[in-house]
Amino acid sequence: MGKNKRTRKFVIQRFAQMKRMISLTDSRIKPEHRAPPRKVKKENPTEIKITEAPQQSSALFFHYNTQLGPPYHILVDTNFINFSIKNKLDIIENMMECLYAKCIPYITDCVLGEMEKLGQKYKIALKIMKDPRFERLNCMHKGTYADDCIVNRVTQHKCYIVATNDKDLKRRIRKIPGVPIMYVAHHRYTIERMPDAYGAPRK
Repeated sequence: MGKNKRTRKFVIQRFAQMKRMISLTDSRIKPEHRAPPRKVKKENPTEIKITEAPQQSSALFFHYNTQLGPPYHILVDTNFINFSIKNKLDIIENMMECLYAKCIPYITDCVLGEMEKLGQKYKIALKIMKDPRFERLNCMHKGTYADDCIVNRVTQHKCYIVATNDKDLKRRIRKIPGVPIMYVAHHRYTIERMPDAYGAPRK
């Protein structure tokens, strides 16, 4: 028998052995090693569906947030401070001009950590953050992503105004009802969702 014929015969035998292997969906295989069935079970239209909806905050009276009032508690983001320095605006003074009331700016550990990572270029912003008039909020969660930290804090407690110029963060906060957003525009502070405020944009 020639070499080619022997090789071909060996390949055919090998292939036949492979075909005789047990299927992964076979009931003889242990359940943890068994492959999931291909057919998806059809939903029963008569079965009652249970959906969990998050409980709405008791601070909201229709769309009005009853927890907002002077002195205002303002969560400050890193780029809000950078924009304020760029526009030569005193943060606390301009916040009071915008809202006509006492304002307490708050800095979370995540925001401070984010500013420290930016290096020596932003040492003026870091110095402003460490001002004793700025209140510190300790973070108990894992990670140091400031945007997630602010969103989570604002979702849990509706007593804050968020000061930021970050478009992504503003878009995320607009989805949370009853949370005003303060930002820098036209060399002054402007605020969304507070129509009675002096700094609110005119229609």
